[in-house]
Order: sequence, then C-alpha cells, then structure tokens
Amino acid sequence: MQSVFSDTAWSVWEPLIEEVRPKGKTPPKNLRRTISAIFWRHQNGAKWRALPSEFGPWWIAAQLFIRWSKLGVWQRLFEKVKDRDQALGMVFLDGTTIRAHHKAAGATKKGDSGRYRDREALGRSRGGFGTKVCVAADGHGRALSFTLSPGQAHELPCAYALLDDLPHPPTYVVCDRGYASHKFREYLRDRGSRPVIPPRKNDPEVAFPRWAYRHRHLVENLWARLKEWRTVATRYEKTAASFLSVILIAATADYIKA
Repeated sequence: MQSVFSDTAWSVWEPLIEEVRPKGKTPPKNLRRTISAIFWRHQNGAKWRALPSEFGPWWIAAQLFIRWSKLGVWQRLFEKVKDRDQALGMVFLDGTTIRAHHKAAGATKKGDSGRYRDREALGRSRGGFGTKVCVAADGHGRALSFTLSPGQAHELPCAYALLDDLPHPPTYVVCDRGYASHKFREYLRDRGSRPVIPPRKNDPEVAFPRWAYRHRHLVENLWARLKEWRTVATRYEKTAASFLSVILIAATADYIKA
C-alpha cells in the first residue's frame, strides 16, 4: 500500500474523498486499503481477482469502484480538484481512440446491438474496436471535461458538449485539423472565442495565431500522462460509466500530482 499512497499523499486524498463519498450509517472499513486497491488495479491493468492479498478481498474494491461510479462519486471528486484554479484563457480540444480489450464487450445488452454499442461508447474504426475519448484541457494542460463515443465517431460533434461544459467561453480554442470546419469556427466567434484551427491541406488558407497553436503540445502531454494508467491506455471496462470513472480517477491524480 505504501507504493500507492504514502502518508503524505493520503493526507491530501483522504479529506477530498471524505467530502464526496456517500455517507452511510457506518463509515467504510479500511478505506485507504480499498482505495489503494482500486488505484493499483487501474494503474497496472490487472484483473480484479489478481489484486495482491495485502489489499484485502478483491471483490470489496471492485464493488466499491462500481458503486461509486454509478453514484457519480468519481465525477464529484474530479470536479472538486479541477475547480481550484482553471486557466481558461486558452483551451485545447483533442481526441484519441482507445483500443478496447475483447472482454470490454460483455456488458448486458438491452435493445439491438447498435444501440448497445452507442450506449457503451464502443465501435469499430480503422484502428480496431474501441472508444473515442475527447478532452477539453486548460492553458496549463489539465483536463476540464471528457466525452465518450464509439470508436468510429468523429471528434467534432463532441467539441460542442465540451465547450458547453465550461463556466465561460475561453479566449482561444486550440484544435488540430480534425476540427477544421467553417461552421465550427463561426460558432466559436459567435461565443466570443478566437478559433486556433489550421486548415486542411485541400482547404483555402485561414488566418489563425500560430503562436497559440504551438502550445498544443500541452494537451498531447496530458494524454501521455493519462495513458500511463494502463486501464486508460486500453479499455477493459464493460460499461461507459466505469470507463469514464477510470479516466476521471487518472485526471484527478494528475491534478493532485501537479
């Protein structure tokens, strides 16, 4: 457990978790051990049953993670740490396709197969079976919000939801060529944001501040840090809610580490 949470680290995490966790009649026993088990599993990409014995019964950690996912605890924890110091002068939008392990396709199906895959954000693209994850990052390269969609989905439709989730329009919105769209640029200008989006190779030239685009490495570095968690780099979770919770845990840890 010491390799997951030192005493100093736990002194930071514990009050945050206590503030957002559901309050039952009796407080959970060995909370530090259980949270350590959840983090260890997601950092290493192991099966729940493969948790070392020092973390206690594996099913306790698995049940707590799933129950808190359904109750939105991991989302509240992420919101708690991100609201401290958001830098919205410059916001980056970027997406990545996460390959799904074949075990990720085993959630209970309700309705036809197509609706099931859309609901659980699974789909087949050129990169294989997986999930498209899009993020909005602030000027410090820290995550602000995420969206999940099937792997074959385009990133541009997710951009509107990511921007709507911000407390106010940013000054600059920096994206790669995948977001190059006259309609999207006009949408940003109407909101009071300046689009920083280079044109596609076959499109006419569009003026944009190149100095701002040179900072786009910040969101790429964010993805690199998040994918150090093996359950972010590869999707093992069957449901979209559980997979989003994994990403939120990694993003929360990224805030606290910074």
